[in-house]
Amino acid sequence: MVLQLINQFIMTNTAISLRNALQIGNDLTVNRMGFGAMRITGKGIWGPPKDEDEAIRVLKRAIELGVNFIDTADSYGPYISEELIAKALYPYPADLVIGTKGGLLRTGPDQWPINAHPDHLKEALEGSLKRLKLEQIDLYQLHRIDPNVPAEKSFEFLKNAQNQGLIKHIGLSEVDVDAIKKAQEFFEVVSVQNMYSVDNRKWEPVLQYCKAHNIVFIPWFPLNAGNVASQDKLRQIAEKYNATVHQVALSWLLNHADNILLIPGTSSVAHLEENVQAAALELNESDINELNSIAAQ
Repeated sequence: MVLQLINQFIMTNTAISLRNALQIGNDLTVNRMGFGAMRITGKGIWGPPKDEDEAIRVLKRAIELGVNFIDTADSYGPYISEELIAKALYPYPADLVIGTKGGLLRTGPDQWPINAHPDHLKEALEGSLKRLKLEQIDLYQLHRIDPNVPAEKSFEFLKNAQNQGLIKHIGLSEVDVDAIKKAQEFFEVVSVQNMYSVDNRKWEPVLQYCKAHNIVFIPWFPLNAGNVASQDKLRQIAEKYNATVHQVALSWLLNHADNILLIPGTSSVAHLEENVQAAALELNESDINELNSIAAQ
């Protein structure tokens, strides 16, 4: 059918140029539809993927589609995600920004004990640099603040690593506003990565603080799927646009705040292309208001 309508008009103008760009730290420009590389590993985010060739194809296809921000961590696999990124994409495109994280250990599938002691962070950072074949990490994020380690010690390590040129910019993950303010005493916080979705807005105050202070907000788990009522509403709206529930949830996030950087992840090229198409989905005001109301329920 005319090459499937010329590949659906070249994937809807390559998903409307991935819905505009934003800046990380005022000097790294990225499209707002990024890619999360957690799920190119094995089950339970443990070990190698079931199909490594497909994982490599996913990474290469993301770049072809214009994605220029990839989020990963030393704990994904562990190590596997970073290794696959380098295998698939090194030498990297000039505009590609890679963000990685340190501060978690892996003791088995779906097990994530926290360790943000400077000794562990040093080992994690050195390992990430080696696996990614980089001399400097564009964005290094503290995966978790460790309740057993004074946060100041973790922050001091990150600041020293930045001073040494090993890290360009520093971000945080799963933090409240007070933790961001504390970290800002040590370094500029350029990103915050917290669980957040249309149906899980626990961290709305953090999102708004980030927006007010020019901090990029990176939501993970963009579809909570725990609220039956919200799922029904999402399905109804998705049917109107001939879209998936996931696409509607991603589109709502892009509309909700202009400092949001999305990192939907997948191990499938087909699912990657579906996620990217969400950047071309424009919800009308009525549907946006309907989705906004989910938070009040």
